[in-house]
Amino acid sequence: MDGRGNLAARTGRWSARHRKTAILGWLAFVVAAVVLGGVLPQGELTDAERLVGAPAQAQRILDEHGWEEPAAEMVLVQREDGATEAAATAALTDVVAALEATPEAENVVSPLAGAPLVSADGRSALVTFDIRGDPETAEDRIGPVQDAVAAVAADHAGVRVEQFGGTSAGLALDAALEDDFQRAEYLSIPIILSVLLLTFGAVVAAVLPLVFALTAFAGALGLLGLVSQVWHVDGNAQTVMLLVGLAVGVDYSLFYLKREREERARGRSAAEALDVAAATSGRSVLISGITVVLAMAGMFLTGFSVFTGMGIATILVVATSVLGSLTVLPALMSWLGDRVEKGRLPFLRRRGAVEGRFWPAVLGVVLRRPLVSAVVSAALLAGLAVPALGLSLRNEGITDLPQELAVIGTYERIAEAFPGGSDPAEVVVEAADVTTPEVQTAIADLRTAALATGRMNEPITVETSADGQVAVVSVPLVGDGEEQASRDALVTLTDEVVPATVGALDGVTAVTAGNTAYSVAFEELMAERTPYVFGFVLLLAFLLLLGSFRSVVAAVTAIVLNLLSVAAAYGALVLVFQEGVGADLIGLDSTGPIVNWIPLFLFVILFGLSMDYHVFILSRIREGHDRGLPTREAVRSGITSSAGVVTSAAGIMVLVFLCFVALSMTSMKQVGLGLAIAVLLDATVVRAVLLPAVMQLLGDANWYLPRWLRWLPRLEHEPAPSVPAPRPAPDEVPVLVARP
Repeated sequence: MDGRGNLAARTGRWSARHRKTAILGWLAFVVAAVVLGGVLPQGELTDAERLVGAPAQAQRILDEHGWEEPAAEMVLVQREDGATEAAATAALTDVVAALEATPEAENVVSPLAGAPLVSADGRSALVTFDIRGDPETAEDRIGPVQDAVAAVAADHAGVRVEQFGGTSAGLALDAALEDDFQRAEYLSIPIILSVLLLTFGAVVAAVLPLVFALTAFAGALGLLGLVSQVWHVDGNAQTVMLLVGLAVGVDYSLFYLKREREERARGRSAAEALDVAAATSGRSVLISGITVVLAMAGMFLTGFSVFTGMGIATILVVATSVLGSLTVLPALMSWLGDRVEKGRLPFLRRRGAVEGRFWPAVLGVVLRRPLVSAVVSAALLAGLAVPALGLSLRNEGITDLPQELAVIGTYERIAEAFPGGSDPAEVVVEAADVTTPEVQTAIADLRTAALATGRMNEPITVETSADGQVAVVSVPLVGDGEEQASRDALVTLTDEVVPATVGALDGVTAVTAGNTAYSVAFEELMAERTPYVFGFVLLLAFLLLLGSFRSVVAAVTAIVLNLLSVAAAYGALVLVFQEGVGADLIGLDSTGPIVNWIPLFLFVILFGLSMDYHVFILSRIREGHDRGLPTREAVRSGITSSAGVVTSAAGIMVLVFLCFVALSMTSMKQVGLGLAIAVLLDATVVRAVLLPAVMQLLGDANWYLPRWLRWLPRLEHEPAPSVPAPRPAPDEVPVLVARP
């Protein structure tokens, strides 16, 4: 096949003929990107960029005035059952003395000095202080403070003495989460390699996709260092990049390598087999890669910098994988030739026997009873999607963190004794001079009015910037910060208390921030932008599929099936995380709403990844149709020939995503389970049952193109094989990967 009009075919042929240039060029690109990434530190999101709405405005005000949030810490002194008040007072006195004697602690405030830091029931007291010096490096100096607090705790049995704060909690959480993510990432590579060995039964064929995916990830990560100088990214972007990079890199290699091995088994020469693989699987990789990129581009419409950074990272790794698939991958395959079968594992030589029988058997039933198969499979997906109607959202918070950590227990006890005190709302007041009597009186009025509502609590504190132009009033809200009581309190503070006090002064800007305010602002932003993101992704995917397959029906079918997969994943999340179905199996400590950023994130990721399989399978079906096969035979041929590689690719994705279900953070469990379930359903129920059933029912209508769209370019598909496929002997069972 000459491949004219097929970019993938032309690029693959050139790379195969100039394999030295292609391989060395790829290595040079990866090395240069890695070096560049090492020279340019990754541009991290600023505090203001991580926020939205009023909290982002408040943070920008603080940044403009050089505000440095001190490394604030607190010590809880709590009398346990059986302990006397005198024992608690003695412990409190010793805590204050120990902190004041520690050079690393400053600004110690306690009830002993008259501060309103005693709980309503009188059993608990707080001592607040700051870590001296630069708050960015406070973790380097907090050790002696923790030791001093621990020594006091050891001397006072019956009285709970525990430290909590951003720095102490951050150290504990960072250590736990780093172990979590490292474990998940280290597990993913052996899992991928194991599945590849089972798929190909040969060491070289198994290692090739993994090496390719890792080099593509390394190159993209290096480029991220450059791009992030303009578009800052969140630290989690690298984790998402690794997940998606491994998934698509291995998938693309599987598609390419599997097709090349098939053609060799049919009797084609090595060059001819590679040509066919480039023109067919290479083209599928190009289309699916563009689809993933377009889907991730929808992240730019969210107006949320964290999503934008994840979108940029994913686009980079997918684009890099596509580039490598079209260039270095065919070059490596040309260089290896049949040596790709080296290191064959004897006990896996007939590994494809079961798989070779299973999918044709399933497909036979589906094509004989397409209406029943379509109704049953669609009903299954719809039934799983129904719980999604009860989807409720919440901001990511303390409940998402590893609950077994001591600092989490301390936080919960502080929150219970001092509602809102550990995570207060903040009113940022900006004026020419916030120390004037007029502004100070308004702040005092704010405090009085807030407490008078009954929805806000002590301790209300005030801090002033070094230039005297900004004051931050911390106001604890009732509730846990997420429940409706906290949101109602926020509305009261924002719409009534602030406008009647500091907001009534001329020349004064007053903005309400804090985690509750951020949660409300984020949900409002997502409610506004989500329809645009969905519309953008669906429209561009439709146009791309329409141009690729010259069929309105095929494009619409792909989109509807993908939406079913996503909806089923949403329903599964609700069943597990809100209703608690199977919660014990994944180590879930408690149930509750879904983290608010996850549904949109899952939609974009899943829609892009699902297209991998759909484009690959539909391309095989279209090839058969273009060779003149009836729709039924084209569907049978396309799905049975692609079932093995789709199963392997999906198996890799599912197992890698399930690694993240084992993490401690609830949000990562939700992401991992949502991705795993959607990919599993997509590769089995959707692609193996619903898709062929629907296509069988539609018949020739699958390829419907209105007359006014027939100007669309006709993209090439593989012509009829010039070399007939060898027939297996009667007693042989076809294997997944045939050997020439």
